[in-house]
Amino acid sequence: MLGFTVLDLAALGFFLLAWMGYYAAVERTRAGGKGLNPIMDGYRFRWMEQTVIRENRVVDTTILGALMNGTAFFASTSLIAVGGVLALLRSADAVLPVFATLPFGSQTTPLTWEIKVMGLAVIFVYAFFKFAWSYRLFNYMAIIVGSIPVLRADNHEEAASVARQAAAMNAVAGKHFNRGQRAFFFSLAYLGWFVHAYLFMAATACVLYVMWRRQFISDARLAALGRSDDRKGNRPGN
Repeated sequence: MLGFTVLDLAALGFFLLAWMGYYAAVERTRAGGKGLNPIMDGYRFRWMEQTVIRENRVVDTTILGALMNGTAFFASTSLIAVGGVLALLRSADAVLPVFATLPFGSQTTPLTWEIKVMGLAVIFVYAFFKFAWSYRLFNYMAIIVGSIPVLRADNHEEAASVARQAAAMNAVAGKHFNRGQRAFFFSLAYLGWFVHAYLFMAATACVLYVMWRRQFISDARLAALGRSDDRKGNRPGN
C-alpha cells in the first residue's frame, strides 16, 4: 500500500502504540501518579503556597520568566524543525540514494519518502502547538500570580484559593510542555524509519525505555522525593 511493506506498517503501528501507551500509562493510570511529573506538580502547589506569604515576589517572577523562556525556545525550535523537514521534500532525488547505501538501508520510492517526511512534519507541528499553548498557559499563570493578594488576617481563604488556581494553571502548562517534549523524543525514534523498519522499532523501544526510566526510576525522581541514591557512582564526592 503506497509503497509500504507489511513490516513498515507494523513498525508504524508499534510506534503509535508506544506513544499512545506511554501517554495513557503516565497520565491516565494510578501508577502514573508515582512518576516524576506528578511529584513535580506537588512542588508547583507548594511554590504557590509560599508565594502567598511573600510580599516581595521577585523570586517568583524570575522562576516564571525562566519557565516561559524555556518554553518559547522549544516552540521556536519546533518551527525551525518544521521548516527543515519540509525542505527535505525537495531533496528526495539527492537523499534516497544515500539512504539506500547505508547498512541495512531499504529501497524507498519518492512517494514513500514524501509520506515519511510529512509524518515527521506532523510530529513537529504537534510539538509546536503543545509548546505554544504551554507558553500561553504560563502567561495566564503569571497573571493569576499577580492577582494573589498579600496574606492578611482577614483574607487567608481568598489568598489560598487564588494560589491554588495559579498552581493548577502551572500544572496544566507543565503537562502540555511535557507532551511537546515527548513528541521531540519520539521524533528521534521516527528518524529510524528512514533507514529501515527494524531500526524504527528498535529506536522506538529505546526511546520508550529511556523516558520510562527517567519518569519512574531516575535519580531525578529520587531527588524530588528527598531520597538519596547510594549506588556506586552516585555518592557525594564521586
